[in-house]
Amino acid sequence: MTFQPAEWPRKLRSQEWFGGDSRDHIYHRSWMKNQGLPADLFDGRPVIGICNTWSQLTPCNAHLRDLAERVKHGIYEAGGLPLEFPVFSTGESALRPTAMMYRNLAAMDVEEALRANPLDGVVLLCGCDKTTPALLMGAASVDLPAIMVSGGPMMNGWFRGERVGSGTALWQMSEDIKAGKMTREDFLEAEQAMSRSPGSCNTMGTASSMASMVEALGMALSGNAAIPAVDSRRRVMSHVTGRRIVQMVKDDLKPSDVLTRDAFENAIRTNGAIGGSTNAVIHLMAIAGRVGIDLTLDDWDTFGRDVPTIVNLMPSGKYLMEEFFYAGGLPVVIKRLGEAGLLNRDALTVSGDTAWDQVKDAVNYNEDVILPADIPLAKQGGIAVLRGNLAPKGAVLKPSAASPHLLKHRGRAVVFEDIDDYKARINDDDLDIDETCVMVLKMCGPRGYPGMSEVGNMGLPPKVLKKGITDMVRISDARMSGTAYGTVVLHTSPEAAAGGPLAIVQNGDMIELDMPNRRLHLDVSDAEIARRLAAWQNPIVPPPSGYARLFHDHVQGAETGADFDFLVGCRGNAVPKDSH
Repeated sequence: MTFQPAEWPRKLRSQEWFGGDSRDHIYHRSWMKNQGLPADLFDGRPVIGICNTWSQLTPCNAHLRDLAERVKHGIYEAGGLPLEFPVFSTGESALRPTAMMYRNLAAMDVEEALRANPLDGVVLLCGCDKTTPALLMGAASVDLPAIMVSGGPMMNGWFRGERVGSGTALWQMSEDIKAGKMTREDFLEAEQAMSRSPGSCNTMGTASSMASMVEALGMALSGNAAIPAVDSRRRVMSHVTGRRIVQMVKDDLKPSDVLTRDAFENAIRTNGAIGGSTNAVIHLMAIAGRVGIDLTLDDWDTFGRDVPTIVNLMPSGKYLMEEFFYAGGLPVVIKRLGEAGLLNRDALTVSGDTAWDQVKDAVNYNEDVILPADIPLAKQGGIAVLRGNLAPKGAVLKPSAASPHLLKHRGRAVVFEDIDDYKARINDDDLDIDETCVMVLKMCGPRGYPGMSEVGNMGLPPKVLKKGITDMVRISDARMSGTAYGTVVLHTSPEAAAGGPLAIVQNGDMIELDMPNRRLHLDVSDAEIARRLAAWQNPIVPPPSGYARLFHDHVQGAETGADFDFLVGCRGNAVPKDSH
């Protein structure tokens, strides 16, 4: 197509760099042309960034360079100039101490790259858990037209005729090893069946949950969440997204237009319907903070409490993301919510259509994967928000992944002071613990770990596993992988390292979990709690310098999204001053 600058309703932001014949304009254009770009690409057409989290250190995202090329095709077709750039990639499987520690760093990278460069819009390429919220947080703070493309889940894993779900099977098999049900040789053989193709986790773990959240928020085209990474339709999605972003720039359709209160309510309900990850709580809270939406933990209970879980996927159910896609994917789920009166139908999406208009014709092709509303996997899905003297600012639990008989439980605390203490003692047959106890893990919150690692789903002691027990109540200020399962209370706030009541729990204290009444109670008098807190000394020594010190000094609590205090809010996309 021949580009006509007159087609555009306003002067584009990129023209502040490229649109003139001054020394500075020539400086900017001439350097760009050393890549072999024709002169007419700078004639006023939109410059679209492709923000790529490709990295071979992030296995979930290692195929994104191919998708970026597909996005470029679409941008060129629609009359734009695509320019790809890298940002920090937070890989969940290898990054230490935890990828969550670097989510905010990646978000800072994205925000500053978008604001400082001659871009009119951006396509955000993500996949692994933290890359999705990080890119959306950064883009929301700049508020240029933006749209996301997920890398997609890997193909089903198979081992001896059984589905192998990413993470979920790993947790199950590692417990079977400790219980003597599986040999190490079989475990190593099963390893070869776990990751059969490019892509992110094939369970409804955090990666697929966040891809679903992006689609439910309206920040990706309908159907984006579930297409397998290796399916040709993932490339088609990338191509048409490239086309779409050019029109979004023309329409000046920005994240602030899409990320409304209605959109976040839709996402919360969708998370309940899919049996999504508890990590979605932290990430959506952080994203909401970037656009000024007052989203609270109570909103998760209010809007998600009565939503049935209808997606029969691991870790809550039976199937994997591949089957979810074949069944119709997330559009079917969102349509079900709309039919049940649980969808803000008029919420705007990046497609230009409303949330309802783009799913109203969706078809469910497998009602064993996406269940009928009257026979759900769990009648009350979503995320349960617990409060009490052990969690004054809240804690969360995923009912669909928990054991029903433990959702109301009182037991003796067995306390691990930190993750090293847990690792040193958990396999000791002399550990004074049985299945009626409550396992408590401290110092694993945002400051405590640091970074709030996914260690909340503590493995059970072998002496309990050998009795055939597969679940116990576990409480911590940590997170857990979206692929994990069990009666696990997470994100206990304030965290122990901030002097929360969790810090002073002692062995032998009685703890009551009452999920139906949303209560988490330490059976110790207020006076005794006050005495212990007054005597408590924080064992955390702040790092002397570097990003770790920045993180320690500025990270907020899990109850607000664990963003940095100085990053909350939208700072806009003003054109930086030219220094030349």
